[in-house]
Amino acid sequence: VQLQAFGGGLVQAGGSLRVSCAASGFTSPFTFEYYSIGWFRQAPGKEREGVSCISRRDGRTYYADSVKGRFTISRDNAKNTVYLQMNSLKPEDTAVYYCATGDLSTFGSSWYLNTASGSWGQGTQVTVSS
Repeated sequence: VQLQAFGGGLVQAGGSLRVSCAASGFTSPFTFEYYSIGWFRQAPGKEREGVSCISRRDGRTYYADSVKGRFTISRDNAKNTVYLQMNSLKPEDTAVYYCATGDLSTFGSSWYLNTASGSWGQGTQVTVSS
C-alpha cells in the first residue's frame, strides 16, 4: 500500500486547513476499507505524536486530547482517501503531518495505531503563524 499526504501549507493562527491522504496499491481482498488509517505529526525537536485515527470497520474516530474539538478525521472509501480537517489552528500545531496504516487498538476513547507492519506517506508541512 502506498500513501501520499498532501494539502499542507501556511495559515494564520485561528485559521483552517485540510490535509488529505490518498492511498493506492491494494491487493484484493485487502481494499482501502480494510485499513485503519491514522494521522501523525512531528515538530522540529519533538517526538512524533498520534493526532487522529479512523477505524477500518465502522469508521469510528479517535483524537489526541490536544486536537479534540478542533480537528475532524474522515474517510471517503470511494476515493481511497482520508482527510484531516483542522480548524482553530494554533502555532503549536506546526509540524510535518504524516498518514499511516496500522492495527488499531482502542480502550474507551483511548487509541493506539500499531504501524509496525503498516505503510507511511511522505508527510506534508503545516505551518501556523502567530
